[in-house]
Amino acid sequence: MMENCLGWAARDPSGVLSPYSFNRRVVGSDDVSLKITHCGICYADIIHTRNKFGNSKYPVVPGHEIVGIVKEVGSNVGVFKVGDSVGVGTYVNSCRECENCKEVLEIHCSKGPVFTFGGVDVDGTITKGGYSSFIVVHQRYCYRIANDYPLGLAAPLLCAGITVYSPMIRHKMNQPGKSLGVIGLGGLGHMAVKFGKAFRLNVTVFSTSMSKKEEALTLLGADKFVLSSDEQDMKAMAKSLDFIINTASGDHPFDPYMSLLKTAGILVLVGFPSPEIKLSTISLLTGMRTVCGSVTGGTKDTQEMLDFCAAHKIYPEVEMVAIQNVNEALERVIKRDVKYRFVIEIEKSLK
Repeated sequence: MMENCLGWAARDPSGVLSPYSFNRRVVGSDDVSLKITHCGICYADIIHTRNKFGNSKYPVVPGHEIVGIVKEVGSNVGVFKVGDSVGVGTYVNSCRECENCKEVLEIHCSKGPVFTFGGVDVDGTITKGGYSSFIVVHQRYCYRIANDYPLGLAAPLLCAGITVYSPMIRHKMNQPGKSLGVIGLGGLGHMAVKFGKAFRLNVTVFSTSMSKKEEALTLLGADKFVLSSDEQDMKAMAKSLDFIINTASGDHPFDPYMSLLKTAGILVLVGFPSPEIKLSTISLLTGMRTVCGSVTGGTKDTQEMLDFCAAHKIYPEVEMVAIQNVNEALERVIKRDVKYRFVIEIEKSLK
């Protein structure tokens, strides 16, 4: 009694996607089934469709920035009803028993979270993501989206948004008047700037491209822009920042940024540079500075972030694409030719 689902999948490490039909599991008593209207494109989609980690299970149906409308709920589901606007993020299950799960840090489940695509679902099948017509998920990993929040704009919040929001809250990067540095101005970085301004922080954007200056200052409202290759401007920022959130994925030195932190300043890494980073011990020892990392967030933080965005009218900057143009969009992501997140119009184009 499983329903047929239409999606787009990669069949091999070329990463080329094409139409693919498959079966979703039956809706259980605690499950929500949602018709997908939009799905954001994340660099993780490229990593797994092209087997960059060497563990991809083909065919891969990517996509973990999923939004849509509830079309069916299980008998035990009380939070959601048919017709609700909802979202699904980077994971769809966890053990729910370990210390981290009990602390609603399910992304750090001691047994490992079940990722939205490429994981093992409750019925033993491999999970398939949001480049598809619908998805079935346990209610714990489904999120309410405000009725007046545009679904197409909500999609990037389920990964890019929560990835920067979670560490900002955890490390108290929401204290008005504090100073925040944002390294990189892509899908994650532009959301960090938006949150920083909503938290009433003084925000400085660091980029390798001067072409980002006008957008950083005018479109996103950053207070200052610094070209990271300009040694003079970098030195002028010495010991001026309380926090830095590093969203850059390309290889880059860390010590120049560490020198910009005040005493007890914190640098949080949310991007994925090379597997190893080089950092001078002096950068840590002098000034009591901290370097830490973070990936997405737990279910509590995710719902809180969605509600915060709705209340403060925080919207990602997106470019809408049809599923038929997804391969071109993925290539443009690799070339960093997107401002600032692609969102696939699933309901409109997936036929």
